[in-house]
Amino acid sequence: MAIGVLGTGRMADALATRWARAGHRVTVGGRDAAKARALAERIGHGARPAGLCEAAGAGEVVLAALPYGAGAEVVRELRDVLAGRVLIDCANPIGPGFDLLTGHGPSAAQQLAMAAPEARVVKAFNLCHEDVWRLRPPVFDGRPLAVPLCGDHPDALARTAALVRDLGCTPVQAGPLTRAHLLEATAALFIGLWLGENADAQAVAPPLAHAAG
Repeated sequence: MAIGVLGTGRMADALATRWARAGHRVTVGGRDAAKARALAERIGHGARPAGLCEAAGAGEVVLAALPYGAGAEVVRELRDVLAGRVLIDCANPIGPGFDLLTGHGPSAAQQLAMAAPEARVVKAFNLCHEDVWRLRPPVFDGRPLAVPLCGDHPDALARTAALVRDLGCTPVQAGPLTRAHLLEATAALFIGLWLGENADAQAVAPPLAHAAG
C-alpha cells in the first residue's frame, strides 16, 4: 500500500517506521524539507521525503500526524489532492489540565472532514503514546492491543484495519465518524489518569464477560 505521511514528528516516525518495515511504500511530507529528509532516512526501507502536497498525492492512505489546529489548516490547503483518499487522523485536541479543547463542537477528525469534504476520514491511533507503536508487536499480558476506528466509509475502514493488523494489533469498529469525539474524550480521560493521577487506566473497565452484568 502507498502511504503518505503529513508531518515529521514522533507519531509520524513511529507509525511510518512500522509500516515501512511491513513493506508499505512510505512518503514523508513536511513543510521543512530537511526534517522530511531526516525522517525518511531514519525510517529507511525505501521511505522517501517530499513536500506536503506531494506526500498527500503519493498515498492511497494518508496519515495526518499533525498537531491539533494545524491539521485542519494543512488539510484545507490539500483538499483537492486528498479527494477520494483515505485520511487517518490521530490527533488529540487536549489542552492544559487534560481538558478537551473541542468542547461541544466538532471533533478534530470531523474538522479534517470539513476541511477536505471528499476525503474519507478515519479516526485511529490516538489512544497511545508513540512509543507503544514502536513495540513489535504491542501485546500486553498475552493480548494484542485493540485499536478502535471511527469512520463512515467501509473501504477506508478496511484499509485502516489492515494497517492496524500490520502493527500486530486488533482493529475494533467503534462506529461512524460522529463518534470520533468519544475517542478523543477517552484519550483526554486516559492521559489525565496516566499523567495526572499515576493511575492504571486499563483497570477502569471490567472484562467483557462482566461488562453487561
